Amino acid sequence: MRPRRSLPVLAALAAGLLALTGCSSPTPPATGEITDRSAAGLDLGRGWEWTPQGAPLDLGVTHTQDSLDDHDPAESNARGEAILRDSAVWQNVHLMGFGTLSPEPAPGQYDWSTLDKRMELVARTGARTVLTACCAPDWMKGGVAGQTDWDRLEVAPLHRDFQAYADLVAQTVQRYPQIERVVVWNELKGFFDMTKNRWDHEGYTALYNAVYTAVKAVRPDVQVGGPYPVMISLPTDDPNASEILTGDWGAIDQRILDALGYWEAHKVGADFLAVDGGTAQRGGTISGRLDDAAAKFSDVTRYLRGTTTLPIWWTEFYSEVPEGMTGAADSQASAASTLASVAAFARSGTSVALLWGPQGSSLEYSALWTDATQPGGGRPTPLTQAWEWLVPRLAQGTVELGTAQDAPLIAFRAPDGSALVVNVSDETVPVDGQQPLAPYAIGIRNAPTA
Repeated sequence: MRPRRSLPVLAALAAGLLALTGCSSPTPPATGEITDRSAAGLDLGRGWEWTPQGAPLDLGVTHTQDSLDDHDPAESNARGEAILRDSAVWQNVHLMGFGTLSPEPAPGQYDWSTLDKRMELVARTGARTVLTACCAPDWMKGGVAGQTDWDRLEVAPLHRDFQAYADLVAQTVQRYPQIERVVVWNELKGFFDMTKNRWDHEGYTALYNAVYTAVKAVRPDVQVGGPYPVMISLPTDDPNASEILTGDWGAIDQRILDALGYWEAHKVGADFLAVDGGTAQRGGTISGRLDDAAAKFSDVTRYLRGTTTLPIWWTEFYSEVPEGMTGAADSQASAASTLASVAAFARSGTSVALLWGPQGSSLEYSALWTDATQPGGGRPTPLTQAWEWLVPRLAQGTVELGTAQDAPLIAFRAPDGSALVVNVSDETVPVDGQQPLAPYAIGIRNAPTA
């Protein structure tokens, strides 16, 4: 375990730090100019260990059920859109579900209305477009044509309708030239074989291959990837625990690694490998420092990079908070936990990480703006300004990742000397001559002036 106490070096740190959240000062506007309140420079040298960013990292978002929809209050949407413009290299939209209706409710009958609106939002806010090819119209999975039973959203299409689904995805990328990437399906939904107690990786790979082939036939410029499994953490003594991918955070479910291995061996082609997961073990919580829990993301990414040359995408990631802490869009702990995860992605060479649900909701995770379905919504959260600071810098691939050796702090440092610092613990960090850094505090320091 790392030492938990601070040294006088933190006086220099705080002297040059603009406290954004977790301290007594209010959070500045998300799009406001960051100003350093101190004339002193921020010394991040003595007492810190630094490593270069593993690869350029594109941060983005996945739109979910409610995300700046046109039936929401106009002022809330306008505030949210102002944040979104600075918050994503990529924006991800699902083909069906998570805010969009069935695009083909009956064979040959199309309804693109909700997908049109989501694509317009992405284009209007200046991001690049990802399509998650999930989920499937009911008639492709044994349901009634013309009807949608949303309780069966996560049912996979029948094997006989894999080609029909692939054809629908191909039509989608033709309709929306802005789509640059397609992720095939979501979390292997509907593909678990209860009789064999494992994933039906053969069935998923057959669907994947049909979609890949159909998309490349009409839009060879579109990059396609999968298989988008959940990298589930288990206790190391669980009978399904892997013996080869483990850490202080537990062990990955071996059945997921088997599914990845089958897909890798039998796919017709791929441009990137997509996964998702959270920092906690299944059904559990985390404890201690947030960066210790987030080390799972580094460990898994490095393992995957050792098995493939494909870029690694984390299409969802869930940064838990310790037991007793509240996780939500307005949670300081959630924001700090999310930043610890981003640091883990940046260290390990992740290519893309997508924040699930940028709009605040009932989910107990970070968001970038508050619930815009409400009249006062669309406002910044504790994560907003730090995320906006990171987006362009991580995309350039030149950020250094730092860890204080004598305090529970991590940092991101840009080439110009500006930095983002996060308290990754529930401890108040004492600082000589300054106010202490509150638990889970987040701060940005401007570049030093000559």
